[in-house]
Amino acid sequence: MITDNKGTPLIQVKNLCKSFNGTEVLKNVSVDFYRGDVAFIVGPSGSGKSTFLRCLNRLEEPDGGSIFFENADICDPGCNINIHRQKMGMVFQQFNLFPHLTVMRNLTIGPVKLQNASREDAERKALSLLERVGLAERADAYPNQLSGGQKQRIAICRSLCMDPDVMLFDEPTSALDPEMVGEVLNVMRELAREKMTMIVVTHEMSFAREVADRILFMADGEFLEENSPDSFFDHPENERLKAFLGKVL
Repeated sequence: MITDNKGTPLIQVKNLCKSFNGTEVLKNVSVDFYRGDVAFIVGPSGSGKSTFLRCLNRLEEPDGGSIFFENADICDPGCNINIHRQKMGMVFQQFNLFPHLTVMRNLTIGPVKLQNASREDAERKALSLLERVGLAERADAYPNQLSGGQKQRIAICRSLCMDPDVMLFDEPTSALDPEMVGEVLNVMRELAREKMTMIVVTHEMSFAREVADRILFMADGEFLEENSPDSFFDHPENERLKAFLGKVL
């Protein structure tokens, strides 16, 4: 297990519980994430990984426990979650771009409407991000004119336009054709190099080993093991993790 003292956690999860139709999906989960962390969550399908990630910004409402983000309990009934969501970028499996808006409008609508940025400043930043991911020439395109890999890169840029303190990735390559996966992983790889705080749910094991600072294994609604990539893959301790790795590697 990783036990380095990194100061105050950026996100602190305590005894998080979530059930669907009487089935426990998250079972008293407690874990910390620190500023600059590049943390990957892996595990079998149905283990609770995506539910956990969606609870972090209350896209799923927890049934119990606490989530502290930048020292604020975002599960508190008095919390304005929309303010905190502006600092928690979320990238989904299915892109979730506005189909009736151009790429540029998709990127600038958040900063302009939620952060009172001027349209000129928002467009300047959006163009800079588009150039960074190699899509500046697609600024005036609509989502239906883009490939899956292009849409996901645009979705990442949309989150970055809000200057988030953490990026949450929910299996960002699972809906892509294999030849498009690399386009998205390259963008994520660059963010990791820059020490953007990232929490990534993925089935891309080789990518997790290459990029992560630490990897957490979730099964049956619990984190069963956490370690550095080399130790996680080469010296797993939990029997369930050993069985999982035996199937996916």
